[in-house]
Amino acid sequence: MADVVEIALDRAQVKKAVQALQAFLKSKSTGDSLFLDETRQISLLFTLWKIPKKPQTIRIPLPHGQRPDTEEVCLFTRDEPNMTSEQTQRFYKKLLQEKGVKNITEIIPYKVLKTEYKPHEAKRRLLGNFDMFLSDERVRRLLPSHLGKHFYLRKREPLCVNLQSKHLARDIHRVIQGTNLKVTNKGSCCMARVAHAGMTADEVTENIEAAFQTVVAKLRTKGPVIKIIHIKSQTSVALPIYNSDLTHLTVLEEEAQALLIKKEKAAARKLEKEAERELMKQTVATGEEEEKDGKIPQLVPIETPSKKPKLEQQLEKAPKAAQTKKTKKSPKRRTKKAGKTDSKVKRKVPKVK
Repeated sequence: MADVVEIALDRAQVKKAVQALQAFLKSKSTGDSLFLDETRQISLLFTLWKIPKKPQTIRIPLPHGQRPDTEEVCLFTRDEPNMTSEQTQRFYKKLLQEKGVKNITEIIPYKVLKTEYKPHEAKRRLLGNFDMFLSDERVRRLLPSHLGKHFYLRKREPLCVNLQSKHLARDIHRVIQGTNLKVTNKGSCCMARVAHAGMTADEVTENIEAAFQTVVAKLRTKGPVIKIIHIKSQTSVALPIYNSDLTHLTVLEEEAQALLIKKEKAAARKLEKEAERELMKQTVATGEEEEKDGKIPQLVPIETPSKKPKLEQQLEKAPKAAQTKKTKKSPKRRTKKAGKTDSKVKRKVPKVK
């Protein structure tokens, strides 16, 4: 989530912008289109300091309902066991009546969606017939393959509801009268519907403040989050109601510098690893060349002779010592005998006259 930063809107400035927008919408309306003024949407346009890394959908509860009662809501439900499609519809209509839910105009079981709304024309007709879609959370993961891409391109995919909740009426009312902010990782701007033209200036202002605080608390980004906030309708210009301080620029510069240093270190490590790999390849190549020339490569370790146990060494030394002693004594004796014979035997030399 975002870091906890004290950010506050100027309520007087917001109310002035709302009154100016309402005056513009009244000036553009005519006598024939007075009935349609209540359905004109008033939205908040958030501009972030940086593009988020991951997409996120933020549910925003509003103190005042931003959808008129004339809007039609469709609910996708699961197929109840041992019941036909008609029986499933009756079962959930009775359940909603008992819980006090009056905003849902159509109930479509999952089996009916698969069979009757299989062609693309039927899916587009379904998309145009209703203003909002809800789905039982038990079949939410099965719907994308049967609804088609048009629901998601126009950001009209069904919102999850727990039909087994004890406070079903309150939960459905919060989902219908609340709003969603879809933050993507493809840009720094995102928009959420917060009011309609038939509401008073105070009600619109309270909804804007509630949406602002919820987004600041739930947005998953580090450091400064929101740069500028505008309020606008479908046909008007965007009026600014919040501008962040320029002190956030120093924080962003520090983050960018730290990221640059981190990238440089990673690049240096990568170069070192590549150099080590090249050295290994060169040593292997030189070793192969030496093997071809008949030389022993330097990288091959010379095997050391295995040490024999002490008992074997002692047994080997014992007979060798005896043999060496015998061989040493025998030549001495021979030399002595030979010396005695030489001394005893004397040749007589005749005297010469």
